[in-house]
Amino acid sequence: MGDVIDMRSFKPSDNLKNYRNALGRFATGIAVVTAIGPEDGPTAITINSFASVSLNPALILWSPDKNSRRHDTFVNAEHFVVHVLAAEQRYICDGFVKSAYAFDDVPHLYNEYGVPVIEDCLAVFQCRQYATHDAGDHTIVLGEVHRASHRPGEALVFANGAFREIPVTQQA
Repeated sequence: MGDVIDMRSFKPSDNLKNYRNALGRFATGIAVVTAIGPEDGPTAITINSFASVSLNPALILWSPDKNSRRHDTFVNAEHFVVHVLAAEQRYICDGFVKSAYAFDDVPHLYNEYGVPVIEDCLAVFQCRQYATHDAGDHTIVLGEVHRASHRPGEALVFANGAFREIPVTQQA
């Protein structure tokens, strides 16, 4: 069965690598969240903690790390945009991993709230912050979706410590 981690007695210092490896077996899509910082202007962060919460009202969530220098900008943003990246957009993911301000080579527009909207993503969710919740070393950010769009294509995913592509045989 592989490595077993008893979470009842879990201490990060003892089992963090095994726990992270177990979580890494779950493939996740890669997204970039954009917002406007009060002092920094347009800001972005690459994430893999994105999920649908509710259809009515339309709610999504994502979870920034409290240790990230970008955490406060996003937790305090009234409006933000989640961009689900296509397989060919890995350069966008990499750019925002390195810098919150890597917009130079990324085609984008601004919505009515001044938040950057990256062009040609697989899916885009323009949101107003609905609520935040403390969650250990992360904050859960709930967003009420005001506008959503999508296009056909292959998703950029991360699993087992590496980027992957999921071939699409039929487009919805």
